[in-house]
Amino acid sequence: MICRALVVGLGSIGARHLRLLREALPEAEIMVLRHSDCDEPIPFADGCTTHLEEACAFSPQVAIIASPAPFHLETAQALAACGTHLLIEKPLAVSSKGVAAFLADCATLGVLVQVGYNLRWLETLQRFRSELHAGRIGDVQAVHCEIGQYLPGWRPGSDYRQTVSARRELGGGVLLELSHELDMLRWVFGEVDWIGGWIGRLGKLEIDVEDCAHLNLGFAGGCVGSLGMDFLRQNTTRCCTAIAEAGSLRWDAVAGEVSLFMPEIGHWQVLMQQTSHRDDSYRTQITRFLDAVANGRIDTLAATGEDGLAVLYMIEAARQSAEDNGRRCRISKGAKV
Repeated sequence: MICRALVVGLGSIGARHLRLLREALPEAEIMVLRHSDCDEPIPFADGCTTHLEEACAFSPQVAIIASPAPFHLETAQALAACGTHLLIEKPLAVSSKGVAAFLADCATLGVLVQVGYNLRWLETLQRFRSELHAGRIGDVQAVHCEIGQYLPGWRPGSDYRQTVSARRELGGGVLLELSHELDMLRWVFGEVDWIGGWIGRLGKLEIDVEDCAHLNLGFAGGCVGSLGMDFLRQNTTRCCTAIAEAGSLRWDAVAGEVSLFMPEIGHWQVLMQQTSHRDDSYRTQITRFLDAVANGRIDTLAATGEDGLAVLYMIEAARQSAEDNGRRCRISKGAKV
């Protein structure tokens, strides 16, 4: 039974995790670790500290780390040493340096590590994946994926220039902030062998990180893909289309649809349509994480620490490619799907 839990960070995503964790653990004692003062009571929390040592002394059985990405690894290492099971918001870190050693230590300690790639918990994405793996359209030959949303509209009431997404020192930029898509592509289509592309700033946003990335990917299974990521478009977009000789399959997360195009029919057919609340995937993620802790093993659908490291390898290859005029870069050996 989980009776002590910790939430690290109290920004917009940390506050969401805290609220949903309280919902999942109504009787537990929940503490918050944050960098700012704890003078005022925090809704859904029983206590607050600004010191990592005090958080470790609390001996939490589980922790959700939702602070800015540059601070994830240090906090996670300290908590893992206390035997705390970890759900770490994406990305796992800002670079792969030290991550493999950390994950090896967690394995030795028997600490479960899950990464917050919550798209995996969308039932529409699960259906998209299952249809492809069942061979609904045959062997996939090409993949086209887009993700974009206007950054100033992400968090109403906040100055976008001060948010994590906009600041290099806090792990911002499309590659890290929108890395959900990299995990999604790898989870659905298999291991990525190489990446090539362009990364930079095209818009007039007042940020010191990239606002766009245009990537090409080669998958181990033989298909190739393209991925466009941006902070610029006014029409929020999150979609992926798989193309095969027998037809095409499309996932549209904004519309909540999985659609099929077969040449003998000649138009798109909706296979599944589901409207979901933004809390839904996060709620499922937390519930399944707590279940995994109770069962002593990570959920087979969850993003593991090794999956999070594989995404970091992809990001580093993308950056290297962009620095070398788009030359294809091989992906460092990461976890297998």
